[in-house]
Amino acid sequence: MAQADRHFAEARRQMVLTQLRPNKVIDEQLIAAMAALPREQFVPKAYRGVAYMDEDVAVAPGRYLMEPMVLARLLQEAEIQSGEVALVVGSSTGYELGVLARLCSTVIGLEADSALAQQAGQTLQALGIDNTAIVEGTLKDGLAKQGPFNVILLAGAVPEIPAGLLAQLADGGRLVGVVRPAGAPIGQAVLVKRSGDLFPQRVLFDAGTPTLPGFERPAGFVF
Repeated sequence: MAQADRHFAEARRQMVLTQLRPNKVIDEQLIAAMAALPREQFVPKAYRGVAYMDEDVAVAPGRYLMEPMVLARLLQEAEIQSGEVALVVGSSTGYELGVLARLCSTVIGLEADSALAQQAGQTLQALGIDNTAIVEGTLKDGLAKQGPFNVILLAGAVPEIPAGLLAQLADGGRLVGVVRPAGAPIGQAVLVKRSGDLFPQRVLFDAGTPTLPGFERPAGFVF
């Protein structure tokens, strides 16, 4: 193993020991997925040295990979099963897809930025991850034609969860993400579980996750 590979392998081990396990992440399959996936491959080369820090990592202007602990706790709350289909809204460079690919049968990424979508596809293919697909489109609209989904992950904070996205959950499906109203200093991680036509929402923990572009409310008229 090359020295750089050993360095990143140790960084993944430390991520598990110092960020995930001390913060209520106990799902061993999820921990194994994050311990195996090379997060450094999903960030720009200039930022690979900080790929495993307990922070959101910039991957493009206004776009970030979620902090590992926040992502892990969200996915743990989703209680993902092996035969399920998941949607990642705002899949950026594909890291969240790579983690989910080890937990469920099929993962679809929705991405508005064509360059990021292309990069994600190339990285996932290079890593031999073949149960993912990436679709370019408007994030807040979701992918109704490909739904319904058992799990929807919002890979960034939104001011509110669009009703159209919730409607794409299968009955019993779960949506996890961070709700951060405009101007709020911090957001709240939430779990929404569909039960028929009801969508009860539970607050999980506070999170400073950066916002996803494209979910802003239209400005109202000013007289």
